Amino acid sequence: MADQWSLNRANFEGRWQGSAAWFERDGDRPIDWAQPTRVIDPTTYAISFSEPDLGLWDGSGLFFAPGGAAQYPISRDTYNQGGGCWQFPGAGGQSSLQLDPQRSRFGHEINLFHERSRSMLVLIWTLIGACWRLQVAGAVRFCCATAVLPEPQPVRRATPEVLLDSLRGWSGVVERLIPQPGVDGVVRLGDVISFDPDRFLVHPLSTVMPNGLVFSVPEQLPTRSFRLEIGGLLGPVLFQHVSIVFDEKGALTSWERVLFRPAQP
Repeated sequence: MADQWSLNRANFEGRWQGSAAWFERDGDRPIDWAQPTRVIDPTTYAISFSEPDLGLWDGSGLFFAPGGAAQYPISRDTYNQGGGCWQFPGAGGQSSLQLDPQRSRFGHEINLFHERSRSMLVLIWTLIGACWRLQVAGAVRFCCATAVLPEPQPVRRATPEVLLDSLRGWSGVVERLIPQPGVDGVVRLGDVISFDPDRFLVHPLSTVMPNGLVFSVPEQLPTRSFRLEIGGLLGPVLFQHVSIVFDEKGALTSWERVLFRPAQP
């Protein structure tokens, strides 16, 4: 198995461009998932490597960066110093490792890849009083400009229940990664499991985003153990599911990924 830096490069290298839909909470009112509060088109991430262990991240059309653009060097030596970056073959991102009132923001970026297309989800909770509430969510459906891809399939915006019920009984192998700084984290294989929508839709807040990714997460983070469930139907016979697992102290214990496919007859 490749190390985390090599997986990061294999997943993210390229010039990625797509339309970003952002959803924000307005005061005490719940987020309106039917209508984004802001659309940024295009959003572009250009990730290049001048040497195997040195590269450059160059982004524009960004939601958070001043002026909507940012650029910074990346390298094997500095990658994942805090331990919050994670990579599987065909999936990767970064996560807050702990509910920390000193930071007041708890965020996750999840990227699912398929044939050099990339579906990204960003989820950010903020501390309001003593409660962590989901404040911002963003979804981008990227295509890689440096790859020849077939025409993208239309996004399925069915309800989460309808979308996931069609996958019931698909099977896959659990892959697990434990947080650790640096590039030496190893993805471990677990059991073969069957997809059960009831184990995905564990929170009242469950929705399908404009780029087709589906998630089930707490709108207000609990004071007990919890999981963030994110998935995407990336092809007619492939559903990628990522779980981000937290213990009762609000510490991230593992990322889990399963590639579900229809059971063989």
